[in-house]
Amino acid sequence: MKKMILNDYGPDAIFTPTEIERPAVKPGHVLVRVKATSVNTVDTMIRDMGKDLPLSPDLPAILSMDFAGIVEEVGADVKGFAVGDEVYGCAGGLADLQGALAEFMLADIRLIAHKPKSLSMREAAALPLVGITAWEGLKRAGAGKGHKVLVHGGAGGVGHIAVQLAQHLGADVWSTGTGDAKLSAIKTFGAAPIDYAAETVEAYVAAHTGGAGFDVVFDSVGGENMTNSFAAAALNAHVVTTVALLELDLSPAHFKGLSLHVVFMLLPMLHDVGRETHGGILSGLAKLVDAGSVTPLLDEKTFSFAEVGDAYARLKSGQAMGKVVVEI
Repeated sequence: MKKMILNDYGPDAIFTPTEIERPAVKPGHVLVRVKATSVNTVDTMIRDMGKDLPLSPDLPAILSMDFAGIVEEVGADVKGFAVGDEVYGCAGGLADLQGALAEFMLADIRLIAHKPKSLSMREAAALPLVGITAWEGLKRAGAGKGHKVLVHGGAGGVGHIAVQLAQHLGADVWSTGTGDAKLSAIKTFGAAPIDYAAETVEAYVAAHTGGAGFDVVFDSVGGENMTNSFAAAALNAHVVTTVALLELDLSPAHFKGLSLHVVFMLLPMLHDVGRETHGGILSGLAKLVDAGSVTPLLDEKTFSFAEVGDAYARLKSGQAMGKVVVEI
């Protein structure tokens, strides 16, 4: 089978096309013919940082976690999946799990689900990691009817799914972004857009919550932006972050009595604990997609298998809106 491998790690590391025997199917797994994969920030971090990240695979490495494809073979003891089924999931590209930058990929059935019928392979490949992350974060924060929810980065990968899921749960949703295109996308998804470059946190908290703050703040930007999340949160509110890799003074969170939820959705893959939870979330997400409640946002640029390096560069450039997808 064809695959794209990294023989070195680093910001300038090149994806090299290579031929290799396709994986042998094993119990509890299916062999998937990969049709598309998406690029997530964690994928670019692995390529750039290599073994400085404890989750990076050994070299030569096959990266990319998300995929959509067709079941080619079914292992022993597999129920619920058959040859020819269209599936999607987030099931490799880290530790000892082969990634999706290959014609075929071995996938644990606990980490996958049947693809939403209403989506193309390209669209479905955009959903798994960001969908699971948004789902887990909102669930842990208890977001629901009557809550005021603020999503930072509502035109980004995780953010645009969090906006839609929060609305599905009955919350009133606002979201930050900047630039006409991103603010328009946020509005299209049904949230009230906030231009963070034009308004201070204090100003939009006063304008939209009367100064009380938001009940749930979902921060898909993270890092130093977490201080803005604390400032925007109401007393005893929930703050969800997907990027907590920094040292930070938690005094503002303490004096507001905030609950901080750090979502790291790769744990089931890394530790083989609770993997079936991810399959369940993906099944539920597929139903919401087919019901019209959730729609993936894809970047306008398209990339072929041979253009994987360009796809990674596109995401790192900060110019992409929505998910960057590679067709295999």
